[in-house]
Amino acid sequence: MSFQRHDKRPAKNLPSNKARYNEGNSLSPWRESLNTIIFGSETLKGKIFDLGLSICILLSVLVVMLESVDFIHKRHTEALFVMEWFFTVLFTIEYVLRLITVRRPWLYFKSFFRLVDLLAILPSYLILVVPGGQGLLSIRVLRLLRIFRIFKLSEYLSEAQLMMAALSKSVRKITVFLYAVLMLVVVCGTLMYVVESSEAGFTSIPVSIYWAIVTLTTVGYGDISPQTPLGQFLASLIMIMGYGIIAVPTGIYSAELIKTYNEEKIRNDACPDCGRTGHDFDAEFCKYCGHQLGDYS
Repeated sequence: MSFQRHDKRPAKNLPSNKARYNEGNSLSPWRESLNTIIFGSETLKGKIFDLGLSICILLSVLVVMLESVDFIHKRHTEALFVMEWFFTVLFTIEYVLRLITVRRPWLYFKSFFRLVDLLAILPSYLILVVPGGQGLLSIRVLRLLRIFRIFKLSEYLSEAQLMMAALSKSVRKITVFLYAVLMLVVVCGTLMYVVESSEAGFTSIPVSIYWAIVTLTTVGYGDISPQTPLGQFLASLIMIMGYGIIAVPTGIYSAELIKTYNEEKIRNDACPDCGRTGHDFDAEFCKYCGHQLGDYS
């Protein structure tokens, strides 16, 4: 005989899995407040923070550009040095705050924009060790992509993600198209090598293929040009084909873009756990770390 205990008391005092998860991963009040300001572009404080950060990024890039001008660099060396290190320290503090205000800093560190944040401050410190690295500082202009989160301009960021998704779906078709173009320029270049002489610049088949690529893409450097009537006639045909060929990948990509736009709708609020964006409008949980998202309106 087996004895079983049937406890019919309500389990209202037992926390759910979601509650236990949120309790174990909750932030302290001051970290939660900073998280809302730094990652919450939907709030007034978040908009002010993003706007101020973008202005600082623009000013820091301007300092780097002015430093590359010789007479400005010679006259204002100390001022430019002080301003550059002011922005470097400011961006370092901002980067550290981003790390400590997310629940999973490693997920934050792995994402693309967070690596850009790190690359924006590393060159200044590398200059102390590696001379001549000032040009690397211009990489922080990539951080201006954050400006799309200001003033609820989420449609711009979502459109960028839709464009990338459509481009990835068009890769195979565009690859086949480029292969056909490659065969065409090889044939046209070989024909021009046979028709024209070396005096006209067609000294080899690779050089002739280079001319065919420049002509087919309608760039037309003019460093090599056919001299014979047959060569000029062939060049005219290649130029006309170039205009028609340009429209092919555009049509392929446009079709995929429309299809992807109808399939995907993306929101722009950041996950409070890993700080990443790009979730569906009807998503309740982050697709990168699984944390519950806030209400989006």
